[in-house]
Amino acid sequence: PDKNDALMKKEMEDWIRLSSRSGTRFVAALDQSGGSTPKALKVYGISENEYERGTESMFKLVHDMRTRVMTAPSFNQDNIMGAILFLDTLERDVVENVGVQMRTADYLWHFKHIVPFLKIDVGLDKIHND
Repeated sequence: PDKNDALMKKEMEDWIRLSSRSGTRFVAALDQSGGSTPKALKVYGISENEYERGTESMFKLVHDMRTRVMTAPSFNQDNIMGAILFLDTLERDVVENVGVQMRTADYLWHFKHIVPFLKIDVGLDKIHND
């Protein structure tokens, strides 16, 4: 194992130790996919006529919404132990108003000390018997 593996293992052990001592925390579900995104945006006050369903404009709006949630002061390791992410969110940056810009998972882990989890719901390909 290299130094990065050892460091990651130590960080994870520290996180587990901290988690077991703390009070009530929860896992944040930031994993709306294409199917549930319009409903989430509507609840947030964005109507469907402000974007085209299933397009980059829709996914940008939902990522902007998630970014506002993740950069809120109360969204921290004292309240959140982990965050479930949709693949699209994982591939986007979080920009915080204090000048921090990094990929979502890196932001959650290194800046907020919250464990990112990737939701994989694409299913399996059909088995072909050639």
